[in-house]
Amino acid sequence: MMWSHGQGMVWMWLWATVLLVGIALLVLLAIRFFGGGSGGYVPTGPQGPDDRSQVKGSKARQILEERFAKGELTADQYRENLNVLGEDP
Repeated sequence: MMWSHGQGMVWMWLWATVLLVGIALLVLLAIRFFGGGSGGYVPTGPQGPDDRSQVKGSKARQILEERFAKGELTADQYRENLNVLGEDP
């Protein structure tokens, strides 16, 4: 009779372990879902057509656009340099 109670104890420990692992996973998922971006995966680059940070072209074009935005280049110089780079305005 003692052996049947011993086998029941094994199942009890197994279910308790499964329950604790399940609760731990639920807590981790809740932290990832409700956590506000502290660490973890952060997507980089353009996210869609409305993303204003989307930059087209090469690094040279980016520098050219920055110089034009600062007022270091006129519109004609900007277009001429784009043609030299072989990129369309």
